[in-house]
Amino acid sequence: MPPQRIVQSSRHFLIQLQTQSIRARHYQTRALQIAQPQKSRSFPSLWIIGTTTLAIGALIFTKASNAAISLEHEFTPTHPDHSQPPAPLIPAVPSSSPDAPKSFKSPPGTTAAVEETRRNVIGKVEDIDVKNLPVYEYGDGDEKKPKLLILGSGWAATSLIKSLTPGHYQICVLSPQNYFLFTPLLPEACTGTVEARSLLESMRKICHKREASYLEAQALDLDVDNKEVVCQGRDGRNFKIGYDICIVAVGATNQTFGVPGVNENAIFLKTIGDARRIRYAIGSNLEAAALPTVTEEEKKKLLSFVIAGGGPTGVEFSAELSDFINQDVRRLFPELMEYVRITVVQSADHILNTMAARLSAFAESRFKRQNINVLTKSRVVAVEPNCLRYRKRDADPKSEPERLPFGICVWATGIGMRDFTKRLTDKLAAQQHRKSLVVDNRLRLLGAENIYAMGDCATIENPALSKLVEEHIRQTGQDKLTYEQFGAVAAHVIREYPSVAVHLEKLGDLFTKYDYDKSGTLDIEEIQAMLTEVDNKLTSLPQTAQVASQEGVYLARKLNKMTEFGHLGVTPKDYGDWVKTENTLPAFRYSHFGTFSYVGGETAVLDLEGGWGSGGLGGASVFWVWRGAYLSRQVSFRTRILLGLDWLKTAMFGRDVSRS
Repeated sequence: MPPQRIVQSSRHFLIQLQTQSIRARHYQTRALQIAQPQKSRSFPSLWIIGTTTLAIGALIFTKASNAAISLEHEFTPTHPDHSQPPAPLIPAVPSSSPDAPKSFKSPPGTTAAVEETRRNVIGKVEDIDVKNLPVYEYGDGDEKKPKLLILGSGWAATSLIKSLTPGHYQICVLSPQNYFLFTPLLPEACTGTVEARSLLESMRKICHKREASYLEAQALDLDVDNKEVVCQGRDGRNFKIGYDICIVAVGATNQTFGVPGVNENAIFLKTIGDARRIRYAIGSNLEAAALPTVTEEEKKKLLSFVIAGGGPTGVEFSAELSDFINQDVRRLFPELMEYVRITVVQSADHILNTMAARLSAFAESRFKRQNINVLTKSRVVAVEPNCLRYRKRDADPKSEPERLPFGICVWATGIGMRDFTKRLTDKLAAQQHRKSLVVDNRLRLLGAENIYAMGDCATIENPALSKLVEEHIRQTGQDKLTYEQFGAVAAHVIREYPSVAVHLEKLGDLFTKYDYDKSGTLDIEEIQAMLTEVDNKLTSLPQTAQVASQEGVYLARKLNKMTEFGHLGVTPKDYGDWVKTENTLPAFRYSHFGTFSYVGGETAVLDLEGGWGSGGLGGASVFWVWRGAYLSRQVSFRTRILLGLDWLKTAMFGRDVSRS
């Protein structure tokens, strides 16, 4: 299509949108005049959203003359019955009826049902005849190119694939979900602010651009000695696949902390299937509560939303749900507003407790204004059908837990190891961590050759600084260090272990604090006291999309660089030479660019120091930065366009409350 035709089409498209916007404003004004609800979104703010998005759309449409916007059919999540939507969260008849069930039922297709189905398909890995399994071959057959097997399709794996230089490796990507999911915006998909398809991008399309093969299958086990991975396809049949380099980026699963009833009576918020189930359940409960045969008590239960977890996921879902209630339910179900109740249950002292304290306080004040109840210092002890039980921290352990009835309970706290990573951990003596795989500062899996791990399934080993410095002092024969000498030692440690940089960057203050005798030098005892404090402050990197994305980019750049040494005979098959060469390249260093969290009412918070300081911002301006940042982080032109249009559509017409 000629560029002139595209410009004309774009202008026509924009004129239509502006016309629809004017009509929408007229109808929305009339609806507000009739219902007279509280104003939760001002028209100037709405107009800013529409105008800004239209301007961005115009710029993109006129400049991208060869870009094709593909509105693909949304991918179907793993579900026992792909042809049927989840059942309503409520019984078909009110509980006051003689024929009513004794309790409200969770929909089939909840996490417990999906997990049980998955286990039945996989069976026991020990029962698989591994020796006689067919072997899948991939690549172009060029033996000079190492075979690179990537397990996973999340943030770490996708960032790695997109950053690899095509043609240097024979690449195969293996994952049970054939799409990349933009997880930070999952809460918006739960309420219809954005559509599910806008958060998904085809893995096959991503792999195609990097000349990589893709298999929709699940990794069951890894044979470290033979460099093979045992896999299972969606049809339940098993096969093997070999590698020269294996990258484990399988992510993590949900963690229930042993709380009974979570799998059966709550809905997790981790996958696109979870978001769809939550959205369907919200719509079902609203429509059920609007029926004339439902009692007051049943309405209160149906419209009571409980969120277990006050971290970023729980807070953002609560904020999105509050916006949905105040902006759409108030307009379409005004008679139900008095029954709606949103409650966040948090075990820590504050919500968003990993952020700066003043940002937590800001979020709590926003929630109070939006009538979101926050129960802090409260630990969930059980999730029963339509009732969550919790106990306050200072309560008697033998006392009866308090009851919190609900229509929908969302479990938004904790992640754990997948079965695959558990099996891999059990095989390697060097793996002692109970929650994730342990890697070194170059993302190499401890105890195995040619295997890397990154993302939510892995954690970087923290160094023992006191031992490192003691070893350096022993080698140099010194018993004291001047400020300059210790600075040189610290610089060496930071190069090898960049994660300690944030704790050693104020070296002058530390040196002065532990120079007890004010001699201008530190002796062995003073150095040990200082480094013990630093060791105690060292924490693992958070398991976030930002960390996983940076790990993927780092590993891709390193693998691209390692291909330059191929002509010297440095290949993964010569592991000793490979490691020596790899050690000349920089270690992984995480750069914190800020952590966002939406807190409702077109306001957000931004933590600039990762919880290590008090730096941060909160307010309406941060909301626009938050949206701009997430728009720029989309993995494709297609999802960027879809996301912008979804935001514009919601601003002009409201969210779609119909069930489909």
